[in-house]
Amino acid sequence: MVNAMAAHARVREEIVRLVHRGLSVPEFSRAVGDALRRAVPAEGTCLMTTDPATMLPTAEFVENGLPAAELLRLVEIEVREPDFNTWVQLAHAGRPAGSLSEATAGDLDRSLRQREIRSPGGFSDELRVVLAGSTGTWGQLTVFREAKRPYFSPAEVEFVSSIARLITDGLRRGLLLGGAQAGDDDAGLLILDADDGVRMSDKAADRWLDELGTGDRAGARLPLVISAVARQARSLCGTAPSGAPAPTDLRPARARARTRAGQWLIARGSLLNNGPEPQVAVMLEVARPAEMAPLMVAAYGFTDSERRVTELVAKGLSTKQIAGRLHVSSYTVQDHLKSIFAKSGTGSRGDLIARLFLDHHAASLTSGVAAHM
Repeated sequence: MVNAMAAHARVREEIVRLVHRGLSVPEFSRAVGDALRRAVPAEGTCLMTTDPATMLPTAEFVENGLPAAELLRLVEIEVREPDFNTWVQLAHAGRPAGSLSEATAGDLDRSLRQREIRSPGGFSDELRVVLAGSTGTWGQLTVFREAKRPYFSPAEVEFVSSIARLITDGLRRGLLLGGAQAGDDDAGLLILDADDGVRMSDKAADRWLDELGTGDRAGARLPLVISAVARQARSLCGTAPSGAPAPTDLRPARARARTRAGQWLIARGSLLNNGPEPQVAVMLEVARPAEMAPLMVAAYGFTDSERRVTELVAKGLSTKQIAGRLHVSSYTVQDHLKSIFAKSGTGSRGDLIARLFLDHHAASLTSGVAAHM
């Protein structure tokens, strides 16, 4: 017990240092996985970034995990079929971490993803961690063990729960490393077949696909956010392949993701037909200030009132117009603006827009936002 407590303390201290090193998300993911395994032995990790408005995955960073095709099937199970300890369930639980063995009372094969994907891949128990702030989920971390290894203990689950906010802090910093670069507003369109094969794409879509990238996934054909949005579009318009009803808490087929150059895009999916081979149209476009406001203002710890004011500032409304929209006095709006300027380190509306949407830096901490665009 004493040795375990000492190991936990050392790992916690190491993660605190990692959080403040200004690492990119891939670097932070690898470093956290290495550190965590010294206190919670495991064979692999998978950290996925998510759009906080929909909880759809936007990118993944895997160490010794499942190949691309299996990972995409896991995403499909999450959004279309009932299972144990799903990300949505865990996000609403009383703690941010939970093991599959605990959720299934020790019978892992009760889980669809375990029977269909994880067990055939040689994996046993998994420990999931929701990486969330006060207003939404920004990432999902899975730690997994191979077959014939012991299940994660309650003490290990509790320890990981205790450092979930630390890991979230590091992820939020990594997501805002560097400034978002201004770009053109060309929208891209691609058409996907039932297997996510690209049937058609225009030049703008090709450029955005290249900018998003596929990471280091062997065999990956598309950025994860594209496949996730496409699968969600299918789930919104039909039933799961197994015939099970779709979940009742369906989320929009829409997600925001950053390119490798730091630019924010919005991906939106729409089902073109609902036959035996349904095609999905995915539209890609640069996220404009008003669309990014719900995502970016949380980086500065704004209150709900300050967030609403900032969104209206981004839309170009005057103080008087904002007061009328929010049913408050102009003096109240001015007080909110003073607090907004102080928190964001700006001195005017123009500075605020530039700071929030064109020049956000690693010193800013991203936080999830549960608002829909």
